[in-house]
Amino acid sequence: MSSSENKNTITVLGAGYVGLTSAALFAHCGYKVYLIEPNKERLDVIKQGKSFFYEEGLDPVIKLAIDSGDLIPTNSYVDSVPHSSIVFSCVGTPDNPDGSSNLTYVYSAAEETAKHAKKGTVYVQKSTVPVGTGAKIVDLFKGKKVDMQYVSNPEFLREGTAVYDTLYFDRVVVGGDNKVAVDAVMDIYFALERFRDHIAHIARVPTGARGDKYIATGLNSAELIKVSSNAFLALKISFANSIAILADKAGADVVEVMDAVGADNRIGRAFLNAGRGYGGGCFPKDVSGLISSGLEYGVDLEIMQAAQAQNQLMPGYVVDKLQDAVGQLTGKRIAVLGLAFKAGTSDVRKSPGVAIANKLKEAGADVISYDPQANEEAASDLHDDVKQVETIDEAIKGADAAVIATEWSEILKYPAESFAQHLKTKVLLDAVNQYNAIDATTAGLTYLGVGHSV
Repeated sequence: MSSSENKNTITVLGAGYVGLTSAALFAHCGYKVYLIEPNKERLDVIKQGKSFFYEEGLDPVIKLAIDSGDLIPTNSYVDSVPHSSIVFSCVGTPDNPDGSSNLTYVYSAAEETAKHAKKGTVYVQKSTVPVGTGAKIVDLFKGKKVDMQYVSNPEFLREGTAVYDTLYFDRVVVGGDNKVAVDAVMDIYFALERFRDHIAHIARVPTGARGDKYIATGLNSAELIKVSSNAFLALKISFANSIAILADKAGADVVEVMDAVGADNRIGRAFLNAGRGYGGGCFPKDVSGLISSGLEYGVDLEIMQAAQAQNQLMPGYVVDKLQDAVGQLTGKRIAVLGLAFKAGTSDVRKSPGVAIANKLKEAGADVISYDPQANEEAASDLHDDVKQVETIDEAIKGADAAVIATEWSEILKYPAESFAQHLKTKVLLDAVNQYNAIDATTAGLTYLGVGHSV
């Protein structure tokens, strides 16, 4: 293989939301991309030109990249890493029982790469890791006497809009001590900028605004930027939820309150959305990971502990609110609409919708759940006696009440008259505060929001 071909070859380790999205998009930007995925079932699905999870716009991008030969899914480090000038680590970092990040996959991926990497390979950490992790991997490379450069390149994509967010990023952060390595990673995103409108057309996602920022930092700063960003957004959600509970007690409307608070440009409206709390594979993990990192350095991040505690109580608060409206839940038939932690994805990790369904079941309710994309992924997390159905109509027919737990458009647009027709007690609890409350009450429903009313 020529040196020029090597320069344009990338290996991506891990085919999760970040790895698969990044690999597929880079393969449309003039790069040959190897994608390493050890799970055979997942790998087989990707080789067929599609994702093993639901993400809008991703499948056609994968299919075209594989058909062109520019995206090569594999389970072999030997067949990929030696041919690559840059290796992106996008492996999982699950929680430990104490809330800290489990870095087993992070270190094993670095060690395996070190066995096969060519001299001068740039190793890019895209997995979210605690501050100080990169320095330890640099020491690992030195201990193995391999000539590799290490940089941190945190991701900021949102599940459900991963393709759009990767194409139309608002900032790229690359942290490291070697300018050549940092510039090499920046060059990939310059290429992505050049090709992104074309890729958006393939994915059938909208094009976005320009004004991108490229930010070069120190290694530790880059690691801290990612978790700090997500922790702050989680903090905004928990703040809104604490005000929502106060609004319920005081007879105020949290949506009106946050609209006015967010009108202050110093604050902004984004993420001041009260409801059933946040979930997914990022916010809960990054908050707990930041708390653990703080303790490791002797810093007690009490504000993040409070945000975490606020979030954990919200599914129970929703269930209590429903019980106040319909009475004891034992024997009541309750429909839970939405199991994914947010619309646009099939991810149910730490999903508030799943937590609500399980808490309702524990309270004695007969629970029927529906999600347009996440039924399969949610099955193992749901209580055994929670029944899953394939349509909204099936879920709410004959139910005493319904809970909107995910903001899927088909749920938010479901006619209020149909809810009123099917629900016996005509109680609709909107745990995302996004259903049209006026339509609901006009149709004769008792509408309940979280700190929100008509």
